[in-house]
Amino acid sequence: MAGSFRKDFRRFFVRGLAAVLPTVLTVAILVWLFTLIQKYIGRHINTAAQWVVVQYYCVLEHTPLTWKGPEDFWPPVKDTWSDYHLGLIGFLLAFVAIYVFGRFVASFIGRGVWATIEHTLGRTPVIKRIYPSAKQVTDFLLTERKAEYSHVVAVEYPRKGVWSLGLMTGDGMRAVNEKVDSDMRTVFIPSSPTPVTGYTIMVRRDETIDLPLSIDEALRFTVSGGVLVPPAQRLPSSINVTFTPETPAGTKNQKNE
Repeated sequence: MAGSFRKDFRRFFVRGLAAVLPTVLTVAILVWLFTLIQKYIGRHINTAAQWVVVQYYCVLEHTPLTWKGPEDFWPPVKDTWSDYHLGLIGFLLAFVAIYVFGRFVASFIGRGVWATIEHTLGRTPVIKRIYPSAKQVTDFLLTERKAEYSHVVAVEYPRKGVWSLGLMTGDGMRAVNEKVDSDMRTVFIPSSPTPVTGYTIMVRRDETIDLPLSIDEALRFTVSGGVLVPPAQRLPSSINVTFTPETPAGTKNQKNE
């Protein structure tokens, strides 16, 4: 009885953990992201806003303006910021600043400026070892690169008879098409359980099978190691063959799941 309870407890605890953990991790990542924005951007915006208020007080009190402002003006401003929870101003302005920066980077001039900055970072000692990897992770999580995958295919990779799930990224290279005299496809084969990495291959168009799966379904299938099969693609339940101590040797006890 105790052994059965322990077995059931472990089974249902794992199921509950699998159901709760994605939500907990999502909330934890969002909290970490908001905290990061507030700590490295919002906090400095709050300081700048307080500095503007101090300078405004100087004008009202006809006090000579200085770069930092009178020391006795700062405590009441900081107390007001704390009492009325005005720290959210910096947080909201940080989001606005990030949005404005994103619009700038998307502009013609901004793309050129940002490309120059990234090129410089990529050639700076120490930073060039860290920045490219960080950029790959953030690009995968935050940019709309999923749209670059047209659809999901199955290909025989890494050898004949072994089928892998792939994301078709486009047509093959002209030189390869001309050499093999065939229409080629470029396919990205994501690895499990981290689909950020994988292999890019070129394969004949007639050697691929187009699958009725979304990109998200294909990535979930890859991350789970094939456990999370889309409902429409699941095969009928098979018959399990089990052996019990009471069954005579050579006799099979079959039961449907």
